[in-house]
Amino acid sequence: MALPQQLIPSPTSSSLTHKHCLNPNTIPSPLKPNPKFISTLNHHHCRHRRHRSNTLRCSASSFSERHHTGSPKSDDVVELPLFPLPLVLFPGAILPLQIFEFRYRMMMHTLLQTDLRFGVIYSDAVSGTTDVGCVGEVVKHERLVDDRFFLICKGQERFRVTNLVRTKPYLVAEVTWLEDRPSGDGEEDLESLANEVETYMKDVIRLSNRLGGKPEKEVQDLRRNLFPTPFSFFVGSTFEGAPREQQALLELEETATRLKREKETLRNTLNYLTAASAVKDVFPTS
Repeated sequence: MALPQQLIPSPTSSSLTHKHCLNPNTIPSPLKPNPKFISTLNHHHCRHRRHRSNTLRCSASSFSERHHTGSPKSDDVVELPLFPLPLVLFPGAILPLQIFEFRYRMMMHTLLQTDLRFGVIYSDAVSGTTDVGCVGEVVKHERLVDDRFFLICKGQERFRVTNLVRTKPYLVAEVTWLEDRPSGDGEEDLESLANEVETYMKDVIRLSNRLGGKPEKEVQDLRRNLFPTPFSFFVGSTFEGAPREQQALLELEETATRLKREKETLRNTLNYLTAASAVKDVFPTS
């Protein structure tokens, strides 16, 4: 479901800048995997560079249990300022932003006096603006002399928009919180499924390294002791370059269903990379 497009102030190119681990001009289908799409898994620690030499690493260790153990109740209704962006933020993920459009600078001044939390919702020209997003909490910020802001945000709770309160100068909406429902799969089955997904990720990283001419070194632990739900969000966050697939994963309300979908995407990608690797072996480049 999308919000009424005529009510949504679309983010302009002057709204912000952000940096991905993946070339944003490459948007392949997860069902027809592309090495450029999945090679971002090789950078699961996604180094996001700020305007200076400082860096912030986005790794599985960023995906703590905080947004699950301390979440608001799902039937709570709260007002939240919204930021439509051409990307999908997951709970636990790190998002660097530069804000310099006037209305969003106004929003930042308000946030700095309150709780530093706003809603990130995916928006593009084809799909419109979705009604399911993720709270971004400002964990670091810097205000420049020209009133621009550099931000480092971390994904927290997921939410669904239930009512638009106002649209100017920026969106404010009433939202309810989304939590994964208990799955019919037992805890052991979820653990097993998460381990399968991790294995596929490691195989994809290994083959993408090989195709990229990099050493096929052993891939380290990707789960970092994460429980299945935050691990499923971490996996979804690595699918940059396929925002509609990411949005579909964000909206799912069962951990098992999300992991199964990610497993299928990674399996298709692995099949593609295996075939590409075989072709490379037969026809090596000079």
